[in-house]
Amino acid sequence: MKVTIVGTGYVGLVTGACLAEIGNDVFCVDVDPRKIEILNNGGVPIHEPGLQEMLRRTRAAGRIQFSTDVKASVEHGDIQFIAVGTPPDEDGSADLQYVLAAARNIGKYSNGFKVIVDKSTVPVGTALQVKRAVEEELKARGLEGSEKHGFSVVSNPEFLKEGAAVDDFMRPDRIVIGIDDDRAGDLAREKMKRLYVPFNRNHERTLYMDVRSAEFTKYAANAMLATRISFMNDLSNLADTVGADIESVRRGIGSDPRIGYHFLYAGCGYGGSCFPKDVQALAQTARENGKTLRILEAVEAVNHDQKEVLVNKIVKRMGEDLRGRTFAVWGLAFKPNTDDMREASSRRIVEALLQRGATVRGYDPVAREEAERVFALDLADRPEDMKRLQFVKTQQDALTGADALVIVTEWKEFKSPDFGHLKSALKTPVIFDGRNLYEPESMTEMGIDYYAIGRPHVELDRNGTRI
Repeated sequence: MKVTIVGTGYVGLVTGACLAEIGNDVFCVDVDPRKIEILNNGGVPIHEPGLQEMLRRTRAAGRIQFSTDVKASVEHGDIQFIAVGTPPDEDGSADLQYVLAAARNIGKYSNGFKVIVDKSTVPVGTALQVKRAVEEELKARGLEGSEKHGFSVVSNPEFLKEGAAVDDFMRPDRIVIGIDDDRAGDLAREKMKRLYVPFNRNHERTLYMDVRSAEFTKYAANAMLATRISFMNDLSNLADTVGADIESVRRGIGSDPRIGYHFLYAGCGYGGSCFPKDVQALAQTARENGKTLRILEAVEAVNHDQKEVLVNKIVKRMGEDLRGRTFAVWGLAFKPNTDDMREASSRRIVEALLQRGATVRGYDPVAREEAERVFALDLADRPEDMKRLQFVKTQQDALTGADALVIVTEWKEFKSPDFGHLKSALKTPVIFDGRNLYEPESMTEMGIDYYAIGRPHVELDRNGTRI
């Protein structure tokens, strides 16, 4: 099938590559010539495991192309996926300018019946706005009501985890498709069914529903996952106070099949491109409709505060004035297996340390270049702080001579370090662990002063001996 993907970000690029992998003829279009140049030169503008190899195969087979030519992209695909960004507006609502611009382009250059698929995460009612934008362009061309230039707007939200997006697409647990119940919708259903046949061979994964329910499903899914994270983070702070171990609590409640273990890990807050903006957008949708989603407002508040918890532990241990102190920070991306720095906890933590006069040496196995770019923007009006922020190439470079280690992202390479070497590299054997990677008792036995999230802390004297 001939498919067009509008937008070559995480969602668009993964969608295009995976659809090309199973044999479709895919045309990826983007208004950013820099991205297209990188892709046409064999590179990938994002870090996503398995994506570069898949693009190499599909490009060699002639099943995927990249261009800035909007007219050609519309003429190419019978199915037009809109996978552009929907950044949060000032009030927290999703900014639909890029989605509607893509819709107008489809109407402007349409050369036949088109299935227009909203793949971007969009609020309830967006499909109707997309439909009106296309109709306006067709009317301007004198083609309004033309059967040849008919179209149907479909909602097909993505459920891809950054760092595992390729696998999630190729082995989906569900495919949600929202389609209008009319003649155009019937044609769209047949095309979408044919497109997704390879993913339904073992068992049917596709859930058909009305468009508004499909749009709502995406936000509801992310809001539920964010709620679980904030719930555990809130409990972890109480565990700190009452002396409970949140990891034991997690195992205790997760063993209940009605609850399960997923997304029950306490830490220093969630980030990324999805949870923060989707929680805000769903809460804003409620407000626009005269409702208040009180749980989601609490979820957002807990997550905001959670990004300060690790800093508070550092200040309590080492004092408010951190001038002359150096901190090694392991992990800058918002999660492992990605270089995405959007809403990353590291941004708040590092800035808080710098504001208190500390020097920070940050290490991330993938996100170093993106972190340098992001912090340069974040600290543009604080050049003195920027001078005390260093990005290093290895874990060892971060550790040597630092007063303490701060762990922010749970990369695999951080899970089993040489603790003897780590202890000797630091000026003082202190670890502030925002992801609960290690066992407190083991750290104590090794003479490491270990502070985690919602886990017991054992006091050590200056020589590392248990008090």
